[in-house]
Amino acid sequence: MTMDTILRDATLPDGRSGVDIGISGGRIAAIEPRLAATAAEEIGCNGMLVAPPFVDAHFHMDATLSLGLPRLNRSGTLLEGIALWSELKPQLTQDAIVERALAYCDWAVAQGLLAIRSHVDICDPRLLAVDALLEVKRRVKPYLDLQLVAFPQDGVFRFPGAMDLLTEALRRGVDVVGGIPHFERTMEDGARSVRALCELAADRGLRVDMHCDETDDPLSRHVETLACETQRLGLQGRVTGSHLTSMHSMDNYYVSKLIPLMAEARLGVVANPLINITIQGRHDTYPKRRGMTRVPELMAAGLTIAFGHDCVMDPWYSLGSADMLEVAGMAVHVAQMTGLDAMRRCFDAVTSQPAELLGLDGYGVAPGCHADLVLLEAQDPIEAIRTRAARLVVMRRGKIVARSPARRAQLALPGRPREIDFLLRRP
Repeated sequence: MTMDTILRDATLPDGRSGVDIGISGGRIAAIEPRLAATAAEEIGCNGMLVAPPFVDAHFHMDATLSLGLPRLNRSGTLLEGIALWSELKPQLTQDAIVERALAYCDWAVAQGLLAIRSHVDICDPRLLAVDALLEVKRRVKPYLDLQLVAFPQDGVFRFPGAMDLLTEALRRGVDVVGGIPHFERTMEDGARSVRALCELAADRGLRVDMHCDETDDPLSRHVETLACETQRLGLQGRVTGSHLTSMHSMDNYYVSKLIPLMAEARLGVVANPLINITIQGRHDTYPKRRGMTRVPELMAAGLTIAFGHDCVMDPWYSLGSADMLEVAGMAVHVAQMTGLDAMRRCFDAVTSQPAELLGLDGYGVAPGCHADLVLLEAQDPIEAIRTRAARLVVMRRGKIVARSPARRAQLALPGRPREIDFLLRRP
């Protein structure tokens, strides 16, 4: 038997080790120990982890890498970021958005991040960012799955004409219906926006992903309406609530009712650990709230939970490098998910779980799946998070699209090794 490529002696995220992965025609053809086949190219994994590519379930690519334009967010707050974005929008050009987004996609591929769901602001009569990211989506399609959400940043009822602009964005090819109910002028308008947007998605057979309750206010409860509308319209499994930070401030009695409602509706949830921990709790003195939603409790209830990077070097966040292991590592700490199973679930939250939310076809490490793979310099998912593992090889449809050198440090210490790799060798 002849393959295009074979990865030898790999460890898989489910714990299987010493397996070979045979690739043919851009798909995984076989996974078994000592695969009896030859190939034009063989890659020795030396027991390192081979995982499916990272997936970012929540990002804002129209703003990425715009740090400092037209000024810096001095307070680092959400509201100053929104105000700063409003200042920047009139100065945007389609070419500049495309250039920055393509540069970010280069970073993503190098980090083994091959699928991104990006919200794109439609509160601009020019729909400049929509057209720019549709062009980016077309150009990166051979190597990265880019899914776009029509996002009314300034509120679908608060911004004049936003519903018409959102509908036009969908007509032009945007994939998902978005919303921001907590930013509408009243709670009633917020609930009304959830109903209207879910009805629009149901009519068109589309998925929904709403910025929902991104606030410290425990009375911001639009996720309850989102769960109800999901049930009413038969959208189970197609609706995601992103952020949900108000759940961190809610009392346990109300949450004991809310989480089962969310589970009945099969809502997806996206937490954004890096951004939630920096933006929430800004009005607190001490004790200060962490602000991230109740990830362990939602996972325990059986909901599909993913993590997003949200922002990289834009009006809201000055840091970031498209590294989803950094996102998972922050979640481990903020959600106090330091148990062995919990840390593995944090790895799942930047791989298999967001892939499910995005509805990615052929994702995974199994025969028949697309040969989209990342060889990590780590022996298991926990070590990958701990070391922010080097992406030794990144493959898209069986072709290598990025390589990185192994991480090594040279020492000059008497009686000690001359080189170390930061991995823990187990007996």
